[in-house]
Amino acid sequence: MDARILPASAFGLQEGDAHVIRNAGGRTPEALRSLVISQQLLGTETIIVAQHTDCGMLTFENKDIHAVIHKNLHGADASHIDFLPFLNLEQNVKDDVAFLRNHELIPKSVDIHGSRFNDVAGIQRSVDYRLTKPNKGLLDHIAASVSLLFGGR
Repeated sequence: MDARILPASAFGLQEGDAHVIRNAGGRTPEALRSLVISQQLLGTETIIVAQHTDCGMLTFENKDIHAVIHKNLHGADASHIDFLPFLNLEQNVKDDVAFLRNHELIPKSVDIHGSRFNDVAGIQRSVDYRLTKPNKGLLDHIAASVSLLFGGR
């Protein structure tokens, strides 16, 4: 969601090299529907979960956003919604990669990688990287976060 970083520039991609899915925090549970469609109907074989430093999702808890919604929307109740905030970026990337690796709707043959992008330095760092097809060419699919590929604020 964060518009400061362009996925193509961050990963050295050309238009059409990857499907880019963006959401607040780059959270895989929220992106699952789109990832499954990309895998099953469009034939992608690689997923990158990329989340970034200085992510707005690190700054609040569900109770905080629930209170803001209740106040700003004149009593609206969003307490049934998990907005998927997190406290630790690196652990969150690992958890989101594990979520996909262990999900029945994502084939075991899919390459799934996790990375953390530093907003200030523009440096990407692997967090949970396991390449099962080392001779694979360009990345087929990028699932990222806020300032990086998809998500954040």
